[in-house]
Amino acid sequence: MIYTKTFESGLQFAFRRSRSQVAYAALAIKSGTRNEPEAFSGIAHMTEHMLFKGTAKRTPQQISNRLEMLGGELNAYTAKEETVIYSTVLKEDTAKAVDLLFELAYTSTFPQKELDKERCVVIDEINMYKDSPSECIFEEFEQMLFSPSPLARPILGTTRSLKKIDSQALLDYVRENFRPENMCIAIVGNLTPQRAERIARAAAAKYIPADYVPAARPVRPTVPAELPAPPRFEKEVAKKNHQVNCIIGTTAYSFYDERRMELILLANLLGGPSANSRLNQQLREKNALVYAIDASFTQFADAGSLMIYFGCEKENVSRCIQLVHQELASLRDKPLSEKALRTARKQLLGQLAVASDNGESQALSMAKSMLVFGEILSDEEVRRRIEAITPQSLQQVAAAVLAEDRLSTLIFK
Repeated sequence: MIYTKTFESGLQFAFRRSRSQVAYAALAIKSGTRNEPEAFSGIAHMTEHMLFKGTAKRTPQQISNRLEMLGGELNAYTAKEETVIYSTVLKEDTAKAVDLLFELAYTSTFPQKELDKERCVVIDEINMYKDSPSECIFEEFEQMLFSPSPLARPILGTTRSLKKIDSQALLDYVRENFRPENMCIAIVGNLTPQRAERIARAAAAKYIPADYVPAARPVRPTVPAELPAPPRFEKEVAKKNHQVNCIIGTTAYSFYDERRMELILLANLLGGPSANSRLNQQLREKNALVYAIDASFTQFADAGSLMIYFGCEKENVSRCIQLVHQELASLRDKPLSEKALRTARKQLLGQLAVASDNGESQALSMAKSMLVFGEILSDEEVRRRIEAITPQSLQQVAAAVLAEDRLSTLIFK
C-alpha cells in the first residue's frame, strides 16, 4: 500500500513499505530543461551537477562522504521536466539521507571556482555524447519534432550557452524553481508510514519556513480530442560511421491523455524490451538486418513522442524502413485478435511488475507520479486500465498516432 500526503508548504510526500534492510529516498523537483531561461540552455543539468559541489555547511568531499561512509549511495539526474536527487542507505540511516537531499536542494552555494571546473566536465560530456550517434540521434530528432517548444532543447545545453552560466544564474534558477509546491519526497523502506512521514517533515522543516505559503498549482494542459499535425521531415545526416542509425517517429499523447495506456501497450508490442516484439522478430530474427531495434513512447505534460530506433548496415537501411512501415500498417489496418491482445496485456503487466520490484525504481516512480498527477495509481488500477484495452481501441490509437502522413525519419549515415 502506498501512503501519500501534501504538507502545508505544498511539498508532496509518498511512502511505500518494503521488507528490505535498505531504504530508498528520492526528492523530485518539477523543474527541468523546459523551465530554463532560453539564454541559459543546459542550466538545469548544470544545477544538478553543482548541487554536489558545496552547501552552506558541507564541502564537496563532505557531501560525498555523508552517505558513502555509511555504505550508501547518492545520485541525481535531469530530464526535460524534472530534476531528481536520490539516495540508497540502510534503513536506520533513512533520516540522514532524506535530510541530505533537502540540504542539497535548499542550501547549495554554487561556488564560481567549482562551476568553472564543472563546466569543463559537462562540455566533455557533450563531446562524448556527440561521438555516440546511437544516442545523439534521439536528441536531434526531438529538436526537429518539438521546435520551437522548450522541449526541443538539449538537456546538456551547448558549449556556447554553458559559458554564459555563472554562480548567480544558478542561484536565481534554484530560487525560481526549487519551491516546495514543485517538489515530492518519496521513501521506500522498512518503516511505518508514521515514521517515514516524521522523517520527511523533520527534514523539510529545517529548510522550508513555517509560514511559507505555496503558490497555486498550475492548471493541467487541455487534452485535444485529436493530435495536432506534427512537423514532417525526411532528413539524412552524413556521419561517416560504419553503421547507419535511424529513427522513425512522430508526436504522441501527453501524460494526461487517457489514450496513453493504449500507446504504452502498442509501443511495447512493437519494440519493447522482449525478443518477441514484432519489430525485433521481423528485422532481426527473421531477416537478420539489425542487431537491435526498439520503440519508445515518451510522455510530457503537454506532448509526447513515439520513436522507433534501429541501427543497421548501410545497404540494409531501405529494407529496414520498408519493414518498419509494413508493421505499422498492419497495426493500423487490422485489429489484434483477442488472443494476441491477451498475450500482449499479460506481457506488459509482467514487465511492469518485474521493473517495479526494486526499491529505487519504486521511489523514483512514486515521486514522478506525484509531481505529474498528484497521486499514485495502485497496482490494481493499473491492471484494470490495461485490461480495459480492446482490439478496437488499440487499432484506433495506432491509426491516429502512426498514420503514414504523421511519420518523420532521421538517418545518420
